[in-house]
Amino acid sequence: MKLEVLTKTESQKVQNLIIIGIRDLINYKNLEPGEKLPSERMLSEKFNVSRSNVREAIQKLEFYGLLKSIPQSGTFVANIGVIAMNGMIEDILRLDEPDFKSLVETRILLELKTSRLAALRRTEKDLVQLKEALDAYNVKVLKGEDAMQEDLLFHLAIAKASGNSTMNTFMLIITPEIITKFEKFHVCDEDLAQKGIKEHTDIYNAIVAKDPQLAKKCMKIHFKTLYQYCYNI
Repeated sequence: MKLEVLTKTESQKVQNLIIIGIRDLINYKNLEPGEKLPSERMLSEKFNVSRSNVREAIQKLEFYGLLKSIPQSGTFVANIGVIAMNGMIEDILRLDEPDFKSLVETRILLELKTSRLAALRRTEKDLVQLKEALDAYNVKVLKGEDAMQEDLLFHLAIAKASGNSTMNTFMLIITPEIITKFEKFHVCDEDLAQKGIKEHTDIYNAIVAKDPQLAKKCMKIHFKTLYQYCYNI
């Protein structure tokens, strides 16, 4: 069993090499849609990497719809032609780690949509979760404590209330990177945190009132300072 401690860059390189290996294996064996790949153990031995590395590479290809894992059965080639698959894998391999500005732009675009949808679709259960996240943020800020994670939990609760599972998934994917970048660039200072209390409350009230245009407007106001900050760093 291989035990490895890799940096993020090293892990990315290993993952890309495994993806290339899986692509070559599919091409060499002429695997058709629905055909089964070798087991994680066999791929681990073939590529001389750990099973966790293989699992991460498979999960990435599965996320993009190129593979399909079925519990207790294995991993299968998805229903996509070999030419399209090879092209998509080339695109996946060229993907760079998003920079801070890209993350901010993506988050703003997503949240303008999720806030509007949340106002249209929220349930009473969603409102309870939103209020809990809002209160947790307010308590931390008023104590002068770091409330960055509570802030993001409030926004994730909005994404969940939107009823759009894809948008919710994207928010979950970019959230860890956003936390890291916020810490690196010291985005959440005390003044912004204090302003966040009113801005979050305005967003929450718009969602409670089922006013999609107001919810979107309040979210846009909330991100104005962050957007300006992002382009001044």
